[in-house]
Amino acid sequence: MTDYGHDLLFGAFITPVAQPAMQPVEHAIAAEEAGLDLVSFQDHPYQATYHDTWTLLSYIASRTERIRLSGNVLNLPLRDPAVLARSLATLDNLSGGRIELGIGAGGFWDAIAGMGGRRLSAGQSVEALEEAIELIRTVWGTQSRNSAGFAGNYYRVDGVRRGPAPAHDIGIWIGSYGPRMLRLTGRHGDGWLPSLPYLKGGPSDLTEMNRYIDDGARKAGREPSDIRRMLNIGGQIASNSGGFLNGPPEQWIDDLAGLNRDYGISGFILMADDPGLIELYAGEIAPAVRERVAAERGVSSP
Repeated sequence: MTDYGHDLLFGAFITPVAQPAMQPVEHAIAAEEAGLDLVSFQDHPYQATYHDTWTLLSYIASRTERIRLSGNVLNLPLRDPAVLARSLATLDNLSGGRIELGIGAGGFWDAIAGMGGRRLSAGQSVEALEEAIELIRTVWGTQSRNSAGFAGNYYRVDGVRRGPAPAHDIGIWIGSYGPRMLRLTGRHGDGWLPSLPYLKGGPSDLTEMNRYIDDGARKAGREPSDIRRMLNIGGQIASNSGGFLNGPPEQWIDDLAGLNRDYGISGFILMADDPGLIELYAGEIAPAVRERVAAERGVSSP
């Protein structure tokens, strides 16, 4: 059993399609009305069939009132970290503290280079992400009034003014899979945000991946429980069981509660562009999972 004790979070992972232009906005509003905690969008600035994710997040923040918003995950090679820090803080203040930072080291390097981004090796991209996280937190660190300097191998600023401070402690959620990225998540992340379809061995892969995160956290003087574990999930609602997250709502409830109990997953982000499925997930499955996990923890359901 591996339950890190975090409160449960249920969200939606919505495709930021450019046509119909308002479709992702409507799905995000539907997610809020259904009662979900978070709505998130993948970030591929080189993909012409998608909206620009940062612009989309900003627009949706103005059209919603309660739901939290995040990239899933923002493409660092095409998002300057100092500017990103200011953008996040500004939108967090304007939205009443509803913005989180999902971020990744990057991929699809031909497409990134085609947009003018820097082509990096796998190892370089991990080093660049570590620098970027440090720089972002430096810009947010308004406890000091001094201008900030940062001299890394990939990012450099000289005399940048700190601030504005975000409205709340923005979580830095890292999309990571390999050992180096997982250890980085343990050292620097507030959350871990992988996708279930990318786990070749299915949920059982989470055991070893958690171990790398825990190891990175301990070596950095942190507790493993400092890092929230989340998962982008997909599946089918069906009358009969056809495998993991493929069956009736009762099976989904069992499967999701098991992810918390066995692997410490406390954030369940549904990859769906179907308002009906989002409503079922938020209205029936999520409350039942909360009750199940609360019972297993021996506490009252929120």
